[in-house]
Amino acid sequence: MAPPPPPYIITLLLLLLPFLPVAFSGGTIGLNYGRIADNLPHPTQVIQLLISNGITRIKLFDTDPTVLNALSNSNISIIVALPNHHLPSAANQTFTDTWVQSNILPYIPTTTIHAIALGNEVFTDPNNTTQFLVPAMKNIHASLIKHNLTIKVSSPVALSALDNSYPSSAGSFKPEMIDPVIKLMLTFLRDTESYIMVNAYPYFAYQVNTNTIPLDYALFRYGAGVTDPNTGMVYESLLDAQLDAVNSAMSALQFDDIKMVVTETGWPSVGDLNESGAGADNAAQYNGNLVRRVVAGGGTPLRPNDPLNVYLFALFNENLKPGPTSERNYGLFYPDGQKVYDVPLSVTALN
Repeated sequence: MAPPPPPYIITLLLLLLPFLPVAFSGGTIGLNYGRIADNLPHPTQVIQLLISNGITRIKLFDTDPTVLNALSNSNISIIVALPNHHLPSAANQTFTDTWVQSNILPYIPTTTIHAIALGNEVFTDPNNTTQFLVPAMKNIHASLIKHNLTIKVSSPVALSALDNSYPSSAGSFKPEMIDPVIKLMLTFLRDTESYIMVNAYPYFAYQVNTNTIPLDYALFRYGAGVTDPNTGMVYESLLDAQLDAVNSAMSALQFDDIKMVVTETGWPSVGDLNESGAGADNAAQYNGNLVRRVVAGGGTPLRPNDPLNVYLFALFNENLKPGPTSERNYGLFYPDGQKVYDVPLSVTALN
C-alpha cells in the first residue's frame, strides 16, 4: 500500500478543488430529420440550420445519399435507418453485406454515423416484419464487424410493446412477444453493448386520458408529482413514468443493464378539434421543459444515474404525412428555417 500524501499536498488539493473543471453530467438532445414533405429546403441548407442552432445529433429514417453527403465534415452525429420493408431481406447475410457496403462505407469516416436503427416500431408494423428483426440486427452487426466498424445497432420500440405501463414499477412487455422477440433483442443489445431505442409520447397518453392525466403532468410542470404505490417513488413528469415502465419491463426479464435512448418524443403544435392538448403553447412547454430537464442532468427515478439522451420529433413539419392534422405538425421549424415556436435546443441557448 502506498504511503499517504503529505499534509501540505492534501491542503493544496482542497484549495484547488473549487477551481478544478467539472464534467457536464447532463444528457444529450438531438432531432429527428424526417422528409415526408414536398416543401423542405435542400439538405445543405438544413445542415446549416442545425449548426446555427447548436444541434450536434440527428436521427434519419433512411440512408439518403444527398443527406449523408451534406452531413460530411459537419461533426453532427447521426443515427441512420434501414426501413421496415427491408427487414425480410436483411435476414439474409448477403443482403446486409451489400447494404453496408452501399449505404455505410461510402460515408465513413467523414460522416459520423453513430448507430443504425433497424426498422421503426416494428412490433406494430402491419406487414408483420417482427420475425425478421433480430436476425436482421445480427446480420447488420456482422456486416459492420467485417469492416471493423463500431456502429451501434438497435431498433426503436413503441410503448405499445408494453402490456402494462402503470404504475411504472409494474411495467411489463406483452407476453406473446417476450420469447419470440423481446428476450432475443435484449440479449443482442447486451452482447453488442448497444442500447434500447424507445419512442415515447406523453401527448398520446394524455389525449386519450384527459380525465385522469393532468396536462401539467404531461408538460413537466406538475409540482405535486405522482407516487408509485409499489415503490414510493415520485414522478414529476409523465415521460419519466413511461420510461421507467420500460425499465421495469426489462428488469422483470433480468435485463437491468441495458441502457436507453429516447429516439422519438414530441408534441404537435396544431391538431384537429378532437385532438385535445395539441397547440403551439403546449408544444413549446413540452419541448422546452424537456430540454431543460435533459441538460440539467440525472435520469429517471429508477435509474437516477443514467442521463437522458433524447431525440425530439421533429425538425420540420411534414406536409405529406397521412393521418390527423397533428401528424403534420410536430416540427420545430418551418421550411424557411423560422421556428414554429421558441424553444431552446442547446445548453448555450438556455443560458
